[in-house]
Amino acid sequence: MIRTAGYTAPIRDSWKFTNQSNAFCNLMVTANVCMCGSDGTFDSMGEGMICNFDGTIIAHGTSGRVNEIVTAEVRPDLVREARLGWGVENNIYQLAHRGYVAVSGGAGDAPYSYMQDLVAGRYRLPWEDEIKVKDGTSCGFDKPVRRYGETLKSAAE
Repeated sequence: MIRTAGYTAPIRDSWKFTNQSNAFCNLMVTANVCMCGSDGTFDSMGEGMICNFDGTIIAHGTSGRVNEIVTAEVRPDLVREARLGWGVENNIYQLAHRGYVAVSGGAGDAPYSYMQDLVAGRYRLPWEDEIKVKDGTSCGFDKPVRRYGETLKSAAE
């Protein structure tokens, strides 16, 4: 997975542990790149990181300088081995096979209300009406004119 971002330094720790958790929770190698410099509004921290499927950091660029190159050797064969052979650490499998120790094949339903609400398009946070930032206008982006799944043409009509 390639993850790009333009985060600023105050959330450097969040950037690091979400890169690691994305890799581990999905049993995949992640290549993570954070913009360096300014986009005219914000100064981004500039950092690259490659995380292995078990969440370990195998390469980490921390200079914050433009054109820093971060490289690492990755082993897709080990990723495949973990996906096939890991048990309780195989989070991506466990998501759809909960409780496979107690129920043959595990539970494959969506028992939680948030899952049902997501599928039905009615998911809302209890504090949703109080959220202040709901689009990119504060960062200089235009307000979106279309809803998810709607084409630009139909949004303009």
